[in-house]
Amino acid sequence: MALRLIPRGVAMFSHVVGFDDEPFEPGHRGDVGIVGAVFCELRLEGVLRGKVRRDGANATQTILSMIGESRFAPQLQAVLLQGIAVAGFNVVDVTKLYRELSIPVLVVVRKAPDLAAIKEALCTHVGGGVKKWHLIERLGPPQPAAGVMVQRIGIDYEDCERLIERLAINSTIPEPLRTAHLIAAGVGSLKSRQRV
Repeated sequence: MALRLIPRGVAMFSHVVGFDDEPFEPGHRGDVGIVGAVFCELRLEGVLRGKVRRDGANATQTILSMIGESRFAPQLQAVLLQGIAVAGFNVVDVTKLYRELSIPVLVVVRKAPDLAAIKEALCTHVGGGVKKWHLIERLGPPQPAAGVMVQRIGIDYEDCERLIERLAINSTIPEPLRTAHLIAAGVGSLKSRQRV
């Protein structure tokens, strides 16, 4: 199936959801909470919550189910992820997410990750790590956009940068991701791990 780039003429993206995982102890095994913050423009419209396996392989399907089973699904125009993996190394298949939802997906991080270290960790210490590394590699390296690093699919660079700039009102991180992070920290058992 060929990937479809969303035309620039419809790049308003008023309805966006951002996902982040709940903090967890380093030795934790089992499920980890994941939170989605749904925004209409700069207004929080709703919160989604699910669970993914620590270092597992169910993040993509969980996010698809969280969106698909919500009342917000018909209006959503973009998905933002706070990193390509949740709950440790539960790597999101961003291409599958895009194909299933037919809306752009952006992976946003504050600074460029150490891809060599990630590859080493995945391929030597994580079950199914080679397959997970291929998911990361297929998306390509992050590129700078509007003060953050971004991997993207279904949206061109100019619209990607415009979207981030419009949503990043309290920090360089877009508000749906910042809010998802704060909610995840609040409902999780640990405090927020970083500034947002």
